[in-house]
Amino acid sequence: MENTKSLTEFITDFERTLKHIFYEKNDINQLSLQRGLPDNIWKDIMDMSPLSVAIPTEYGGRGCNVKECLSLLSAAAYESLPLSLTFGINIALFLEPLSKYGNNKVKKDVFDNFLHHQAMGGLMITEPDFGSDALNMMTAYKELENSYKIKGSKHWQGLTGQADYWLIAARKEQADGSLSRDVDFFLADNNKKEQTIIVESYYNNLGLYMIPYGLNKIDIEVPKEHLLIPETTGIKMMLDILHRSRMQFPGMGMGFIRRMLDEALDHTKNRIVGTGNLYAMDSIKFQLSRIQTAFTICSAMCFKSSRMSGIEHNLATEGLEANSMKALVTDLMHESAQLCLQLSGANGYKISHIAGRGIVDSRPFQIFEGSNEMLYTQIAEAVSKKMKRHHTSSLYDFLSTFPLTQRSSEYFKEQLAVDVTETLTQRKLVDLGKIISRLICTDYTLEMEDAGFRKDLVENCIGNVRMEIAHLVSNLGIKNLSTPVDEYRADSDWLSFI
Repeated sequence: MENTKSLTEFITDFERTLKHIFYEKNDINQLSLQRGLPDNIWKDIMDMSPLSVAIPTEYGGRGCNVKECLSLLSAAAYESLPLSLTFGINIALFLEPLSKYGNNKVKKDVFDNFLHHQAMGGLMITEPDFGSDALNMMTAYKELENSYKIKGSKHWQGLTGQADYWLIAARKEQADGSLSRDVDFFLADNNKKEQTIIVESYYNNLGLYMIPYGLNKIDIEVPKEHLLIPETTGIKMMLDILHRSRMQFPGMGMGFIRRMLDEALDHTKNRIVGTGNLYAMDSIKFQLSRIQTAFTICSAMCFKSSRMSGIEHNLATEGLEANSMKALVTDLMHESAQLCLQLSGANGYKISHIAGRGIVDSRPFQIFEGSNEMLYTQIAEAVSKKMKRHHTSSLYDFLSTFPLTQRSSEYFKEQLAVDVTETLTQRKLVDLGKIISRLICTDYTLEMEDAGFRKDLVENCIGNVRMEIAHLVSNLGIKNLSTPVDEYRADSDWLSFI
């Protein structure tokens, strides 16, 4: 049984088998050009029981341990970011929520199908008319004598048409036809006729070719025991699920960033230009150090997430840390891919090249599960409220006493010597949110250094983050209210002035 192996053995076997599947039996660079993966390759991958990491031991799994989930996501992302996201969807958006909130009557059959029949599952929240505005979703349910009837439309769910099980968010239809403020979640078994979700169309997603996305029509009936059981309210359950998922993004980011770093180092050391290699150039070293900084920060996020995001914790109120991790790690993933492509030269600009593919595959991570601009705004608003309650406008004074930034702010004292007095525009709030997220995650880095992580990597990381924070702080002080000009074509054709 896979769950008798140590984590090191399990991950080593998984990495070895992935290399065999993607490089010896097949060519991952060619496979990545087509939509989906052939069934025989999926079978080879799922035969390793990768999702056992997110199934409790009492149901035959490895125990739903965060460090194991992140290790698996990282190992998969090193070879294929879409494969890692496929596992991430299954783990954070299906298996963990079912483990925590599912009715015990349904868990055994579902987990058995994951362990022995290669089942997969996903989560349906987003609707065509309601993206991040999830609380206004229109998917509705009615309670019948022994079941729930659910109707609505959902889209952009990863594993559309591929998942065997879905968790579906819906609002209760009241007697007057209005919908409840609260949200409930239901388990649907796509292999049962009355629970089957109809795929109305598939989307030609720009990247992540391995994962099917599309538009789904829901008109199903599920048994009473398929309702997830919240600890308090459904909205808090949804926040707990989403915050836990955001804290698992570093697992996907870890393997991806490490791959970008290894590819960039290998290319620059072996690419001869004139009398030396690319690696000898100062600007090249700076770009490589930026990817290495991403590696260091992401490592620290994994370190922190492993300590705080298990299903035994309720993360509904941990938005500040969850949003900081998700927004920053996805920015770092995309930046790392951009740097790796730049360092790879013309060869990087191929969809069959890991860096070129990495750009389009990592880009949507900055959008889904909350666009980064929205998350940075929420971070800044939360901290601004705390500053007002403490009657201070000094950014450094507040952050140097705030538990999440107390240590890291000391390293940026000069840069943070600004007052946040006026009501900030949203564009400034985004910059402030970026500053705070970087400080929070630098705190994690220092905590990880205490545990024995390399000091030189941490020092380089702080140097690069200092430059970035200096830039972001300067943005706060620049008056800029530029807005789009309506009817801009009038009097703006350069040709008419010659």
